[in-house]
Amino acid sequence: MTQYASKKGIWGWMSFDWASQPFHTLLVTFIFAPYFTSSVIGDSLAGQEAWALMLTITGIFIAVLAPMLGSIADNSGPRKSWILVFSVMIVVGSFGLWWAVPGMSSITMILAYFGVALIGVEFAAIFINAMLPELGPKESLGRISGSGWAFGYWGGVLALFIMLLLLAENDEGVTLLGTAPMFGLDAEMREGTRSVGPLSAIWYVVFIIPFFLWTPDVKKKPRKSGVVSKGLKDLIVTLKSLPSQKSLSAYLLSSMFYRDALNGLFAFGGIYASGVLGWSITQIGVFGIVAAITGAIFAWVGGHADKKFGPKPVIVFSAVALIFVVSAIATTSREMLFFQPIAEGSSAPDILFYICGAVIGGAGGAIQAASRTMLIRQANPARMTEAFGLYALSGKATAFLAPATILMATSITDSQRLGMTPLIGLFVIGLVLLIWVKPEGANAE
Repeated sequence: MTQYASKKGIWGWMSFDWASQPFHTLLVTFIFAPYFTSSVIGDSLAGQEAWALMLTITGIFIAVLAPMLGSIADNSGPRKSWILVFSVMIVVGSFGLWWAVPGMSSITMILAYFGVALIGVEFAAIFINAMLPELGPKESLGRISGSGWAFGYWGGVLALFIMLLLLAENDEGVTLLGTAPMFGLDAEMREGTRSVGPLSAIWYVVFIIPFFLWTPDVKKKPRKSGVVSKGLKDLIVTLKSLPSQKSLSAYLLSSMFYRDALNGLFAFGGIYASGVLGWSITQIGVFGIVAAITGAIFAWVGGHADKKFGPKPVIVFSAVALIFVVSAIATTSREMLFFQPIAEGSSAPDILFYICGAVIGGAGGAIQAASRTMLIRQANPARMTEAFGLYALSGKATAFLAPATILMATSITDSQRLGMTPLIGLFVIGLVLLIWVKPEGANAE
């Protein structure tokens, strides 16, 4: 009889989502990225291009190493030691963003810090996700996955509230409460906003503790020489077998495109709001709160829909919703709404973008939770870490596509708004490839 994790062990596993979500919410999307482009570089267009280049480079690095690490880990056993190493990268990289001062002459070190943290988060997630099948029976995994994403989003909401109410200053040098940043932080040097890096690092250190204390790890396998070489050989065997595993291959390709589009939407949403709509960091933060709340709600709802209908319908519905969102964003600016001219000073674009934020959060949370349970249905249970390594590869092999096509479209059109349009094509490709994905994959029997 299979021994699954206790409720305490499941809560420990979900604590990773809570601990790491501020990195995605505060740094990738709503606080640091817009601050970096608008204040550190001071040019939204050039900032979007620099950010896209950094994401492209880190995406290639993750794509190359992720499946190798997963395969090696499957042959060595325990995963917590790997997660500890990547956690150190998350903490060090996030904390280093404190030194992103306004108008600094060289941004290379800041981009390097962010890249290290991003690589740490992505690699840690491979090993965290691979532990999901050991938490409960197959019919419960969708609910557990959705609840984990929802729990993480609530962590993002709380972290955003802390930043906006107590730390992040607007152009007048005050927080959303109308007070100076806490701890005597210098508003003129944007120390309140820059504290987003240390806050994310400290948050992670505190809230990852339950995972290491409560969640059971796989048993250590008998010590053997050549674990690395065997892991690489097993990976080669798996890669060679992919053409015969049509459903798994189709799913990896499909998720490669729609997750890349989603990551592009998360990465450039705040930058777009800053550059096209002229929003302040505070406004973008409120937008983030709306997205995080809907993300928490619909990740939970999506998890229950996953349990009842399976993950594939959840993925399809969410991807279609996100296509409509990108279409709305690409056809709206301060001067127009869906290509139709609007009165000067109209608040309609702001209202629409808040609605888009709610849909991005809701559909994004649901699709990410359903995606990892879909992979579990497709993959070999004995090679789950390797499978999630391939999943990371599929998510990063073309991770350069979203930022690179956004970079190219932005440069060609000289427009941040039109620079977002390639994401529509990526979502559509992902949906088309889902046609060949069997809901239960190779594990139907």
